[in-house]
Amino acid sequence: MTAALKDGHGRSIEYLRISVTDRCNFRCLYCMPQAGLEWLPRSDILSYEEIARIVSQLAPLGLRRIRITGGEPTLRPDIERLIAMIRAIPEIEDISLSTNGVRLPELARRLREAGLDRVNMSADSLQPDRIKAIARRNIDFDPLAAAEAAAKSGLSPIKLNVVVMRGINDDEIVDFARLTLDREWHVRFIELMPVGEMRELTWDRVVPSEEVLRRLTTIGSLTPVSGPARGNGPARYFQLPGAAGTIGLITPISHTYCGSCNRVRLTADGRLRTCLFGDDEVDLRTPLRDGLPLEPFFRTALTTKPREHHLLQMQVGGLRALSQVGG
Repeated sequence: MTAALKDGHGRSIEYLRISVTDRCNFRCLYCMPQAGLEWLPRSDILSYEEIARIVSQLAPLGLRRIRITGGEPTLRPDIERLIAMIRAIPEIEDISLSTNGVRLPELARRLREAGLDRVNMSADSLQPDRIKAIARRNIDFDPLAAAEAAAKSGLSPIKLNVVVMRGINDDEIVDFARLTLDREWHVRFIELMPVGEMRELTWDRVVPSEEVLRRLTTIGSLTPVSGPARGNGPARYFQLPGAAGTIGLITPISHTYCGSCNRVRLTADGRLRTCLFGDDEVDLRTPLRDGLPLEPFFRTALTTKPREHHLLQMQVGGLRALSQVGG
């Protein structure tokens, strides 16, 4: 029997985040330079068939959960075809999608029918003008309508991810929290992460999670609860009295959660990153296209997975933007 995948610190690796594109239809303040990046050549980007082959080789080694990311993954044509291919791999128990939500009203049902289990949707404001300012795109987009479309299609649990930025959207913390009162949604407040060319948004814009908690006590006492039954994230969860949903805190700055990390990341061009902010990458695309088994390359990569990230030391593994690896 093949040994399960573990890193050099004894952590079992069962979660793979797959970036399917480096492109996005937003230019969010904290995620991508306004001018965009130099896009990957099409020939460098893994095909759906190649991605499915990677997953099918890793699944027997203990891989159980997949998250599809970008850039914005719904920009990749027929993304539901990839979801169906991964769904057909017996060992995979959970498939989720990270998205800005713009295409959810048109795609949610097709994604669910293809085998997608749930979505994490970025929603950094509920105000139309502010949505445009943060995304730096002149769009008419209603994040609540997008989340409702996902919920009606059976993509559950619905998680809304809010990157909190002081002086930009932190005055909406309470408004977002109130969404959980009558909706079975999970609103997660994420501390701003300074990465690459987004470092002008660093320390003066960070709102620590403990401050978020203090602000929320103005609308009710918060009770610690277990997280959504499905999911694999690092959030700590709380609930307002009588609320249908929960409030989560994700704290890469004030409290690292690396000790229980069980994930690795596959970039759109086939490089395996063992830490979001780490320096180590292993090329899987070349051996894949050469017809070589991937297990030895994967195990070698895990030996270099660090115990924790070094974001506080401003070491970000050469990233220019979070959009390069899907967060």
